Amino acid sequence: MISEKGEQVGILSLREALAMAEEAGLDLVEISPSAKPPVAKIIDYGKFRYHQQKKEKDSKKSQIQIKVKEIKLKPNIDTHDFDTKLKHAREFVLKGNKVRLTIVFRGREMLHRDLGRKVVEDFCRELSDIATVEAAPKLMGRMMTTILIPSGKRPKSPGPAAEAIKGESNA
Repeated sequence: MISEKGEQVGILSLREALAMAEEAGLDLVEISPSAKPPVAKIIDYGKFRYHQQKKEKDSKKSQIQIKVKEIKLKPNIDTHDFDTKLKHAREFVLKGNKVRLTIVFRGREMLHRDLGRKVVEDFCRELSDIATVEAAPKLMGRMMTTILIPSGKRPKSPGPAAEAIKGESNA
């Protein structure tokens, strides 16, 4: 048992601990129920809950949430369209997000899956400086998908590659 001043009182019965808490005008709160014997403290329960919620909120702020952004391509994509999609994917990766690359085959394009695989390989090669392939290209029905993840640690500030992208969009 711990008193309201933070001093260790020792092992007490439940009645004695409750009497001490009532005498102090505070609550008896079980801090560590799994310990042998369980640890209880005389504190204001409302204040205790407030501090606990504040700690939980702060820990949630420090967590990093990685989102998966999807980019859809066709196997017979033109170079300008390819470059535009590549620029978007580069922005996503630089922000620390995963990128799911999806090649959609329509009609007779299914006969030329090798063209789709070549587009995926080119895309991955272009992003190899900032991303690595997490999942190799897989064909599921009429779609071939692969997942790219940022290589290394998540950048805290946009690097020279991000500035180059901004420079291209302003031109």
